[in-house]
Amino acid sequence: MLIKTLPVGQLEANCYVVTDENTLDCAVIDPGDESNAILDYIEDNKLKARAVFLTHGHFDHVGAAETVSEETGAPVYINAADVGEGEYLYDAPEGTKFYSDGDVIEIGSLRFRVLETPGHSAGSVTLRCEDALFTGDTLFRGSCGRTDLPGGDFDRLMASLARLADIPGDLEVYPGHMGPSSLAVERAYNRYVRYAKGQ
Repeated sequence: MLIKTLPVGQLEANCYVVTDENTLDCAVIDPGDESNAILDYIEDNKLKARAVFLTHGHFDHVGAAETVSEETGAPVYINAADVGEGEYLYDAPEGTKFYSDGDVIEIGSLRFRVLETPGHSAGSVTLRCEDALFTGDTLFRGSCGRTDLPGGDFDRLMASLARLADIPGDLEVYPGHMGPSSLAVERAYNRYVRYAKGQ
């Protein structure tokens, strides 16, 4: 599994292109802006985009989703709770697919499992692929997502952080902004995770 991080847009949201190196099938996670940069990376590496996964519906994570989908033929997936009209919801076009907790989508030999992790938004999800967690704006390195936007809920976010912390092992954490981390580091040092776990 190859993970390419492309910080895009004014808020530098992390777009991830996750590739099965044997088949060159890939998934694009949170193409928030700069569709040309994302599409150039896919084309330059002869990748085959099979899905566009959205961790939530905020504009800085979805802005280039339709363009990437149209140019590659890859369907867009999002949790239905983040769909609607407004700055903080995704105005889903026809053909959008909706995933929910426990769903598994296969991209080549890669298996992406959906974990619903609401709190930053009502429909926030974390995507697990092998030993990697793509946490969107739920869990950051040393921090967590804000809850003061429409659909945000601090108590639900704490429950989501506790759920992630309870996953066995030390998985890699790829957040929606800033650099990567690991579950072990976040369990030990992230004050929001520690609070969520009652520590």
